[in-house]
Amino acid sequence: MRYVALRAVQPFALLLAPILAVQGRGVRATTPRLPEAAGPDEGAVDGRGPVLRLTVLGDSTAMGVGAERHAEALPGFLAAVIAERTGRPVAWRVAGRTGTTARRLREDHVPGLAAADLVVIMVGVNDLLRLRPLRAWERDVRDLVTAVREVLGPVPVPVLVTGMPPLHRFPSLPQPLRAVMGLRAHAMDHAARRAAARLPRVAHVRAAGGDPGDERFFGADRFHPSVEGYRLWAGQLAGPAAELAG
Repeated sequence: MRYVALRAVQPFALLLAPILAVQGRGVRATTPRLPEAAGPDEGAVDGRGPVLRLTVLGDSTAMGVGAERHAEALPGFLAAVIAERTGRPVAWRVAGRTGTTARRLREDHVPGLAAADLVVIMVGVNDLLRLRPLRAWERDVRDLVTAVREVLGPVPVPVLVTGMPPLHRFPSLPQPLRAVMGLRAHAMDHAARRAAARLPRVAHVRAAGGDPGDERFFGADRFHPSVEGYRLWAGQLAGPAAELAG
């Protein structure tokens, strides 16, 4: 269905290309550039039993843009909710870079990963902005998961791939740019979900979407999550993450 919708809108997107280009330049010019979260890029949450080692790997959302500290971004919140659900202690760490793509993530950050019992991958928006073809994107997701497992082997580590953000609801994007990017994000989400379904112990979870009229869910740039947005997202991911980790 998502591919059908995308194909249907492509002729209109081509007609709107001049408008979309102007709007895109306007968004880039007016959107504040927020820094990555500061503070330690690793931490721990108390519990009982064996420690669950969590790695969050990805782009600006993994790196906590929109929050002041990693402990108040997705890695810290996710570790806390997993610990609450499982009762186990959780040691978390984060790796990645703002602006990275799935391919760059695999090349630049996967080789240096430390041992983990669960890896959460957050990537895709920059691939969208670079107009990565859908088939290539699906292959990139598969290759990224495979590379993570090769580095962390010999037992295949469980991997959770987060879905594309709901760009069709982002208050920083004007129409029709918001609608076109939203459709593209849906199509990329479908491709990532298909890649995950073909790999054992890999789950794809669609991203949380805040109410576009509720600014609590967005950071100062109205594009990245706020602390409350990261808390919501972590709550959505915690169930599938805990189930994957066993």
